[in-house]
Amino acid sequence: MQPFFGTGVALVTPFKKDFSVDTEALVKIVNHVIDGGVEYLVVLGTTGEPATLTEGEKELVIDTIVQANNGRLPLVLGVGGNDTAAVVAELKTRDFSNFSAVLSVSPYYNKPTQEGIYRHFSAIANASPVPVILYNVPGRTSSNVLPATIIRLANEFENIIGVKEAAGDMVQAMKLIQMKPKDFLVISGDDMITLPMILAGGAGVISVIGEGFPKEFSEMVRLGLQRKTDDAYALHYKIADSIDMIFEQGNPGGIKQIHKALGLSENTVRLPLVEVNEELAGRINSFVKSLGY
Repeated sequence: MQPFFGTGVALVTPFKKDFSVDTEALVKIVNHVIDGGVEYLVVLGTTGEPATLTEGEKELVIDTIVQANNGRLPLVLGVGGNDTAAVVAELKTRDFSNFSAVLSVSPYYNKPTQEGIYRHFSAIANASPVPVILYNVPGRTSSNVLPATIIRLANEFENIIGVKEAAGDMVQAMKLIQMKPKDFLVISGDDMITLPMILAGGAGVISVIGEGFPKEFSEMVRLGLQRKTDDAYALHYKIADSIDMIFEQGNPGGIKQIHKALGLSENTVRLPLVEVNEELAGRINSFVKSLGY
């Protein structure tokens, strides 16, 4: 489980202006984050806009990242949904030889009970040939996975190794850390509270801002894990404003604007998402320049 300590990044899917997948830009972004010092990559998470990708495009994204990574870092694949049977079918048929784990989001829209969430993830744990990281993001799913449900799953299934906790609730995160089995990973899914979660006993982060400024953010995380608090918070406050900005008009529009400012890709997103407006783009561009990029 050591590969999942530190900073993982939820990679975007860059598009050209004609909305086709930009594989050249994706290679640039993969190299950008690896050179920046992150510990692992998450493929086709929410930030990768999988909801608007065809099955063929998803395979193109996977193949491009696997080839660009070339075995340098562990890869985690997003495999989740609100149809348990469909998720299980994918887990049973997909080739996971290039992946170290899956990240599986709690079912969205259906709004299941805690028992329904437990049974959903039980089915996933039984079907998955690789370790499973749960993903709790109630702001997107409209359903909070309570600490008791996560701990129940962690205790009953050895291959459920952690949770990406993105409720934005430090009290809930601390309860998870307090109650978890010894080797279970509580991973931040909120960039802004990553450092306090680490200092409370968390294992790191699956980040969005970390694929914009990987050097600064991954170093902050490492310093936090080393309990070098003052140095870690100095880096946190250096980039904190950018975290607010990239989520101000939705994800991944903000991080794609950073990538455009860095010369890595266009800022194109697919409907129903739209690119950030000119005013926010200007502030993001100014921030990127202020960091010396």
